[in-house]
Amino acid sequence: MAIEVGTKAPEFTLKDNHGRTVRLADYRGEKNVVLLFYPFAFTGVCTGELSALRDELPRFVNDTTQLLAVSNDSIHTLRVFAEQEGFEYPLLSDFWPHGEVSRAYGVFDEEKGCAVRGTFVIDKAGVVRWSVVNALPDARDPHDYAKALETL
Repeated sequence: MAIEVGTKAPEFTLKDNHGRTVRLADYRGEKNVVLLFYPFAFTGVCTGELSALRDELPRFVNDTTQLLAVSNDSIHTLRVFAEQEGFEYPLLSDFWPHGEVSRAYGVFDEEKGCAVRGTFVIDKAGVVRWSVVNALPDARDPHDYAKALETL
């Protein structure tokens, strides 16, 4: 069960596709965060979703907002994926302990061993203000994230 709107977002520390450490706490008081969980790099729906965000990146990475995309892939896989697709926002690896952050947000599918499609808009105070969780085959609409950000 995904965490509920109005709750404090679980803290995390993960490595990005360049091996840099990224903490949710780094954005507290500074930026709203669009935290997007996706199943696997190089898969059709995931590539489509992340490409749609790449194509509208100024809406999601700017002075007030930071996009963070999380999968259970290794940082090495994410590095190649980002380079191949031209993703210029952090792809975070929830590889080990496998799915720990995905579980904390309630979006880890134990049977499949990966995150489902969960997105959380977190305000500058670290509170979840909007979320959507879709089944593995169902793509999300980034315009919904933009609308949620406009309300903050």
